[in-house]
Amino acid sequence: MRVFSTLAASLLAVSVLGGCANQPQPNATDATLSTVSYREPGPSTLTLYTMVNNRSGQGGHTSLMINASERVIFDPAGSFYADVVPERDDVLYGITPAVEKAYRSSHARSTFHVVVQTVEVTAEQAEAAYQLAKASGRVPGAYCAKSTSALLASIPGFEQVKQTFYPVKLSDSFGAFPGVVTNKYFEDDSEDLQEGLARNNAALNG
Repeated sequence: MRVFSTLAASLLAVSVLGGCANQPQPNATDATLSTVSYREPGPSTLTLYTMVNNRSGQGGHTSLMINASERVIFDPAGSFYADVVPERDDVLYGITPAVEKAYRSSHARSTFHVVVQTVEVTAEQAEAAYQLAKASGRVPGAYCAKSTSALLASIPGFEQVKQTFYPVKLSDSFGAFPGVVTNKYFEDDSEDLQEGLARNNAALNG
């Protein structure tokens, strides 16, 4: 029991520092979601975000952007907010290019960078991911990688994704699939996540 408690505490501490902390926003109405609905032109894609500590190399948060019938971000137990981005349970809606940039920028700072891994999928695979994300409900803190890996493993063709609590292990597993394109995004601003969130919220409002 002592070993389990120590592990759980460590997981929670890492996750809170990286942005995997349950801070639920009020659920948006259907009318609000319909007004912001956006789909990125081009192929259906899945994009895995992994927030990685620049000092330790450990993962702090995991999320998944899904370009299906609309583009959303499954942000389990996530901290991201913006006035123009409605949320229902742990799904963010209206993910335009500006919002996607704000999402990345908010998480990248002097202490963390963002690993961005994108793969083209069929429309059916993307829609399966989209529906699974909407059905996931609220995810407890420290379960961001676990819930995202479980979602991915439920998509036909992605059954080999390893289910894990560790964001970097999930990133490695996802990156092994053919066609995955990986990029790393860095910023050197304040280590305070809340400052980044406030700055990008203001930029989106402007």
